[in-house]
Amino acid sequence: MDALLLVALVIAAIVLVDLVPKLKLRHAIRSPFPPHFEKILEKNVPIYRKLPADLRQQLHRLIQHFLHTKDFHGCGGLEINDEIRVTIAGIACLLLLNRKTRVYPELTSILVYPSAFLAPRTEIDTVGVVSYHEDDLLGESWGDGRVVLAWDHVKLGSRDFTDGHNVVLHEFAHQLDEESGGADGAPILGSRNNYQRWASVFSHEFASLQAMIDHDHDTVIDEYGATDPAEFFAVATETFFEKPREMAAHHAALYEELKRYYRVDPREWL
Repeated sequence: MDALLLVALVIAAIVLVDLVPKLKLRHAIRSPFPPHFEKILEKNVPIYRKLPADLRQQLHRLIQHFLHTKDFHGCGGLEINDEIRVTIAGIACLLLLNRKTRVYPELTSILVYPSAFLAPRTEIDTVGVVSYHEDDLLGESWGDGRVVLAWDHVKLGSRDFTDGHNVVLHEFAHQLDEESGGADGAPILGSRNNYQRWASVFSHEFASLQAMIDHDHDTVIDEYGATDPAEFFAVATETFFEKPREMAAHHAALYEELKRYYRVDPREWL
């Protein structure tokens, strides 16, 4: 009898360990959205005011899920507060509207610097010589569950939601990309047909951007997108959300592909 009781207690403990976090998350998501969070979004994410009511409600739930499951760490003397947390969460969760999502399940931590930060780099040239240097960065998405952001550029990009540059959209697009197993410019798409269509459209548009840059033509999509397929997806995401009409006019197939993936049409908001 004692053995059976012990087994029952162990099973109960295992169930509780699994159940309690789920209940806490459910409570966090269902709690009323704090009014001061809305004020932060209205101030720092102007696009929030233009979202239809149903998308705002979705965004509220996604933000509360995000804030409950991710840790924020201030770096370089920056103290984390609700403005930082809600602004970053609000922009990041725009990418998840209208979709079944676990809200960046591989992401655990967001590191926030006051401004551009130095990141160490190691490079090996064609003859095998190793060199070390540091780059000034505004943001970076790491494959170990962390995103690093410069707060001054988070604010700059979020308050001007029409310039095509948004470091949060960029780095969290990388997070979506990495959910498929690696940053290669193709996030989880669900079916072979989706992957085939995506590859066809994106490879054509990527090559087209590189050619336009080579010939010094003006581009709707920032030149940084020509770096590699992963950066192309991240930069195209910025353009899709911040310059939707220009992208739809000049890159119709790419716009439709991103609209299909993100399940929103930002032209309706801007």
